[in-house]
Amino acid sequence: MSIHNTVKRVTTHVLSEMKLKGEKIAMLTSYDYSMASIVDKAGIDVILVGDSASNVMAGFETTLPITLDNMIYHAASVVRAAKRALVVVDMPFGTYQGNSKEALSSAIRIMKETGAHAVKLEGGAEIAESIERILSAGIPVMGHLGLTPQSIHKFGTYVVRAREEEEAKRLKSDARLLEEAGAFAIVLEKIPAVLAGEVAESISIPTIGIGAGNKVDGQVLVIHDMLGINQEFSPRFLRRYHNLYQEITGAVQAYIKDVRSHDFPNEKEQY
Repeated sequence: MSIHNTVKRVTTHVLSEMKLKGEKIAMLTSYDYSMASIVDKAGIDVILVGDSASNVMAGFETTLPITLDNMIYHAASVVRAAKRALVVVDMPFGTYQGNSKEALSSAIRIMKETGAHAVKLEGGAEIAESIERILSAGIPVMGHLGLTPQSIHKFGTYVVRAREEEEAKRLKSDARLLEEAGAFAIVLEKIPAVLAGEVAESISIPTIGIGAGNKVDGQVLVIHDMLGINQEFSPRFLRRYHNLYQEITGAVQAYIKDVRSHDFPNEKEQY
């Protein structure tokens, strides 16, 4: 029987077992109690409280402006809803880069104030000290390599990463470094599918892809994208499973029409 059908609570150990047995890991973002409750009951393995909340919840152009307090608010809301899924929280920009003591302090705040199960950091060798310090406190860490949106101003573009041999070698090296440091999984974002498959085979911890092909151990999408709430983002890797933008728009317009025509509320809908 499949592991994900039998576990009452997904843990980092469960994800390792899923990789060993070749069972794919399903991961989605959530940022609030109501959506997280639906996603969790539907059977998702991992909920990522992503710093993508900066874009889809707050309307910023990048993930950089969202604060640690913002992330803690969103994460605490999600944790209250998640009864089965592993909840991973993105550490926002400026809370771990270049200062491992601040990284540990930030991670401790996330774990204590939200009840989440793990944190996620972007980068490889340059943040190794921060990862090791966080892990030394017993806090599970998920890595993130490839396109790292918090570094968008360094890259200057959201194009596919690691197409060139040198960058591909560095990514493989960083993946091994993250595994050796003790990370329990790595997100691989927007890199060639062949490279992602090679990384997945070369390390023992799960790899979760977003725009990284199907040879990795799992997949993650932003829920507003896959449900079609956000219509302004259409990368090749995105599969829309619904068009909630259209459905919600229709429902709102129907409500407006009923209010203006005196149809709502009717006699049965009042006291």
